[in-house]
Amino acid sequence: MEASDVREKLVEAALPHVAFDGWSGATLRAAIADSGVEPGLAHALFPRGGVDLALAYHARGDREMIRRLAEEDLAALRFRDRIARAVMLRLEVSDREAVQRGTTLFALPQHSAAGARAIWGTADAIWTALGDTSDDVNWYTKRATLSAVYGATVLYWLGDDSSGHQAVRDFLDRRIEGVMRFEKAKAALAKNPLGKALMAGPLKVLDRIRPPRIAEDLPGQDRAGPRPD
Repeated sequence: MEASDVREKLVEAALPHVAFDGWSGATLRAAIADSGVEPGLAHALFPRGGVDLALAYHARGDREMIRRLAEEDLAALRFRDRIARAVMLRLEVSDREAVQRGTTLFALPQHSAAGARAIWGTADAIWTALGDTSDDVNWYTKRATLSAVYGATVLYWLGDDSSGHQAVRDFLDRRIEGVMRFEKAKAALAKNPLGKALMAGPLKVLDRIRPPRIAEDLPGQDRAGPRPD
């Protein structure tokens, strides 16, 4: 059995225990017992215990979202609606209790960077799946703004009890509308000679940013955020 299959087996075995023990060492031990995976192998695959288990669950959700998005007919949708659909699909493939426990875990200072990288990875997965090929400042700003939108939407979703999650959809639409206004303002500034002069310095820095290497779900590795050349 390949390492990816073992990780998937452990994540699946862990889910029934997350509601009681969170993403923790206790949950990993329970998953090992339920799955029959050799303990040494399990700890090699998840060296940080519950943290790596939660990240593997998050990465699994990204993969499932990409798979479902590929089956959607998005041609007739405006681009902003394609983004909204992708975000809603990402929520649909998530277990609310598991996400709630993950949110609590990644709110801790020692794990906040790993949580931020996971959200960045989701934003990158969405833009890539939708065909984004930018490799300059736009690569960075698109993922930064979508990370903020996605993170806020997840928090809203966790407390939403509206029929069909309509309240979440409305909230997401408002967040995307804000992003669209920002993009229009940025485009207008770029066309203005004074704006170009004011932004020359920051853009030189951001233009050097390139898409990161995306780590596989290997022990101790997370999806990386932006990095300069």
